[in-house]
Amino acid sequence: MSEDPLVLSVDLGGSKILTAVVNSKGDMLSRDQSITPAVKGPEAVIQAILESTQRALNQAGMTTAELEAICLGAPGLSNPKTGVVFTSPHLPGWKDVPLRDIIREKTGVETMLINDANAAALGELCYGAAKGARNFIYITLSTGIGGGIVIDGEIYAGSLGTAGEIGHMTIDTNGPKCNCGNTGCWETLASGTALAREARQRIADGAKTSILEYSNGDINKVSAETVHNAARQGDALAEKLIAQTGYYVGVGLANLINIFNPELIVIGGGLSSIGDRLLKPAYKVAGERAYKAAFKSVRFARAELGKNSGVIGAAAYAFREMKKSKEV
Repeated sequence: MSEDPLVLSVDLGGSKILTAVVNSKGDMLSRDQSITPAVKGPEAVIQAILESTQRALNQAGMTTAELEAICLGAPGLSNPKTGVVFTSPHLPGWKDVPLRDIIREKTGVETMLINDANAAALGELCYGAAKGARNFIYITLSTGIGGGIVIDGEIYAGSLGTAGEIGHMTIDTNGPKCNCGNTGCWETLASGTALAREARQRIADGAKTSILEYSNGDINKVSAETVHNAARQGDALAEKLIAQTGYYVGVGLANLINIFNPELIVIGGGLSSIGDRLLKPAYKVAGERAYKAAFKSVRFARAELGKNSGVIGAAAYAFREMKKSKEV
């Protein structure tokens, strides 16, 4: 690596593509955000990634020749060793897509692939709330629920690279249908999507609430954000629904604490911005359900990198992998 190596990293999501040129200190020298054309399939998404890559390079006044590597953080099940995205609930039509090799061929730059939540976990480990931790879990509470598991300072990826899909552990065997095909997954009960779904159902059932006022009277526009806005103004149903979501967040936390006994759990994602209304009941339930010694030993923290955790973490992964290859 050069004295001041630069990596171009991509945080690919079902709704947005965030691309940045990042240095080894975790500083972004450029930042490009665009909409993911997910419904148009893999080819359209890959083209959008390439266009975002070029814009990020232009912002930084660079060419691909000046990059040490490109790292892609992708949602769903993927194998970082082979660079293949097996499938993703948020990217329709993706099945065994060799994303790493396609981008490498198109750009001529060494390219790597990592799960997006694992990337976010690495971002917090290297530059954020988990600095110095050896055993911790990163959780993103958002449209869905993702996670990254760090054991002895390294991402735990499992035998195929698909470990850490904590949003798809079963919480209720008779629960709502999940995009992954299962029923009662954690994210069907404790995500932003779950909160909005429950709010719409209660409104349709005739519940008395002001939630609709925050979505211009359109029930289809009710979201976790509109529920939160109503709760901040004292709406009883909104507060109850957020507390219910927090309950299910807590059930999942208890499972993770009992299985992994982490020293730290870092929580990020848009839904977590609700704050204490959501997280206080979550921590209470986790304390009631987890082993007492394990719960007392765990520390909770809010993610520090915000919306940039994935893109900075993908760069961190590239720097770590390049360092390892140099040491061999």
